[in-house]
Amino acid sequence: MNLEAIAVLLDEARKRIHHSEYVIVGSLSVIGLGDRVEIPARMTMSNDVDCYPSEDPVRAFDLTPALGPESEFARKFGYYLDAVSPKLPTLPDGWDDRLVEVKLDNGILLKCLDPNDAAVSKYARGEVRDEEWIRAGLEASILSMATIKQRLQSTFFLDDHEEQATKQRVASDEAWLGMQRTARKQRS
Repeated sequence: MNLEAIAVLLDEARKRIHHSEYVIVGSLSVIGLGDRVEIPARMTMSNDVDCYPSEDPVRAFDLTPALGPESEFARKFGYYLDAVSPKLPTLPDGWDDRLVEVKLDNGILLKCLDPNDAAVSKYARGEVRDEEWIRAGLEASILSMATIKQRLQSTFFLDDHEEQATKQRVASDEAWLGMQRTARKQRS
């Protein structure tokens, strides 16, 4: 997935609901880094764009019939809009102040989650594909373990189980990252 594909999708969204500013959460929020860094392919492999219009989030769900997973758009292009609520992901305080803005050539403004905020959400969800995304970001230095750990301190979790599972996943990746660094040093 790339910015051009997202531009096509959100241009279709704009035609339907007349909004031109969208918040992107989830895996593809990393696309907000654009040309500033080389984003590993593993971080942009998703075929669903988790988003909502920034000024009217509930309108995202109006887009599902035309642009969602079962839509003609999805069949034609192989990717789709996944309507989400701003309350869906587990995020640290201040996430909305750290949104990364990207103005597309077609005039649409993307407001993308900061990658470290997205990582907090992915740690909370804990799916295998989230771990792959996080580890790709850590290896590429797009994500910072120190920043993620700091932001965990201001995250409101669904319950104690989610919080403990998240912290265990972070500790596991911190150990993994240490092993990766040690292996790189030994090779050089």
